[in-house]
Amino acid sequence: MFGPVIVGESITLAPLTPEMLPNYIRWFADTDVTRYLGVSHCPTLAMEQAWFEEMAKSDTSIVWAILVEDQHIGSTGIHQINWRNQRAITGNVIGDKTQWGKGYGSEAVRLRTAYAFTNTTLEKLETEAFAENIGSRRCLEKAGYRQYGVARRHVFRAGKWHNMWLADLLRDEWLASTPG
Repeated sequence: MFGPVIVGESITLAPLTPEMLPNYIRWFADTDVTRYLGVSHCPTLAMEQAWFEEMAKSDTSIVWAILVEDQHIGSTGIHQINWRNQRAITGNVIGDKTQWGKGYGSEAVRLRTAYAFTNTTLEKLETEAFAENIGSRRCLEKAGYRQYGVARRHVFRAGKWHNMWLADLLRDEWLASTPG
């Protein structure tokens, strides 16, 4: 499903639209963007349309576009939602490289996390990042995620093995650190 509109200080999380799909094709063709993503090849428009339709119908994913002044710069989501055990996997991508380093990813994580813990029954959010992706790790740690492990030699990319940094955030930890 697509998440509702959430207005933050610098960004807005909004439902994806079909008009946004070509952005993913352009972004995912750029190895700078995909270096730390699970994308192993550049998707076609048909593949993106199938993904869009799957997300629209899903009851185990909540996905948003990240907008800056109505410009689509990336997306964030809550995936693999296990309603019985009240946990899910989260992810972010800022595909527009001109918007990197401006704090938009951090704000998207904060807004997505607040939505998860105030509008759903989720008790735990999990995430992972390439261990060498310091920016992603810092963004997640700022939002309260805590490392619980490292998956060693977990991904083979660009001719070498990479470790994955594993982290999670519990509802009660988030509530304790949230003002008000």
